[in-house]
Amino acid sequence: MIARLRRSAAFVLLAFSFSVVMIGTTMPTPMYALYSQQMHFSVLTTTVVYATYAAGVLFALLLFGSWSDVLGRRPLLLTGAGFAILSSVIFLFVDSVPLLLIARIVSGLSAGFFTGAATVAVIEAAPEQWRGRAAAVATVANTGGLGLGPLMAGFLVQYAPWPTHLAFVIHIALVLIAVVALLLAPETAPKHGKLGVQRLSLPQEVRTTFAAAATAGFAGFAALGSFTAVAPGFLSTVIGIDNHAVAGATVFLVFGSSCIAQIFARQVPAARALIIGCAILLAGMLLIAIALLTSSLPWYLASAVAVGVGQGISFSRGLASIAEKVPEDNRAGVTSSYFVVGYIGIALPVIGEGLAAQEWGLRTAGVSFSLAVATLTALCLIAVIWQERPRREVAASTTTG
Repeated sequence: MIARLRRSAAFVLLAFSFSVVMIGTTMPTPMYALYSQQMHFSVLTTTVVYATYAAGVLFALLLFGSWSDVLGRRPLLLTGAGFAILSSVIFLFVDSVPLLLIARIVSGLSAGFFTGAATVAVIEAAPEQWRGRAAAVATVANTGGLGLGPLMAGFLVQYAPWPTHLAFVIHIALVLIAVVALLLAPETAPKHGKLGVQRLSLPQEVRTTFAAAATAGFAGFAALGSFTAVAPGFLSTVIGIDNHAVAGATVFLVFGSSCIAQIFARQVPAARALIIGCAILLAGMLLIAIALLTSSLPWYLASAVAVGVGQGISFSRGLASIAEKVPEDNRAGVTSSYFVVGYIGIALPVIGEGLAAQEWGLRTAGVSFSLAVATLTALCLIAVIWQERPRREVAASTTTG
């Protein structure tokens, strides 16, 4: 009974810590408009500041992604929590773009150290009755935290004092509680192997599937990046809504929809789910274009839900479609490659959108970006359907035979 209680408590504490750390990575989103006013920078600078987060994540994932297998989960989790606290402390003193960039890089490091180790730790700590749903709990903790960050910060910026400081003070307090939770939770992994850099790999037998799934992942992450970096600008400049709480709630809609979609799509065959996810993501990107052309908040909110659902399904089931075909000894390298493509997607296209906004204005840049991602998603959709044709033809001939 005590052992079971301890395992259940560890499961809850680890999931709580996961959410708390991820909250800090998206909290600055509703504040970018205030930072740009205070420091007099453009949308392009906003997108560059946002993209530095992805650089921090990639650095930590590639250099230290496999270290939790060697050192145990706890050291990596505590390191990630430490970077989360450091990031929020830096944000308390941000008064220039260079300091803002440093804060975002450190935030990326916190996510890079924490995400892989926390996902595995939550699954390993799951009690027997939760074993089949542990991966879904890890997904909710991760994506839910990403969504709660802008929601919480948006309301604090709009309705509480110290708009660019209070959220980070609260986050520091939450992460300190998470550190205590991590120290109380038992280590979940046996230590084995040796330290090294995470190697990327792509075996021949998985390359075709990887190309389609990674393209969908790239498109979905690009859409997420646009919402997380530029949504407040769209709402205030194009749609005419300056409420920071609405901006935060819009980003929460995207991540919340993604989270729910990933949970409900678990039982759908990977290839079919990838087709469904790409189709919904395509519809979501077209809805963004309509919302920006008509300056419509309802359409923009609808696009947030559609993009979240499409991204959640295509990303999670795209990864599953790759896992079905990759040899087990190459799984870590292929998975890392998939995440690298995703985080490049969350950074570079958004910077391109910022450059376009500087030249053409935010509305034209947003519509152009949406149509470009929609085109990429449509190509991915066609490719996946084409790949599935031989399998469907074999199934049909078997049935008729």
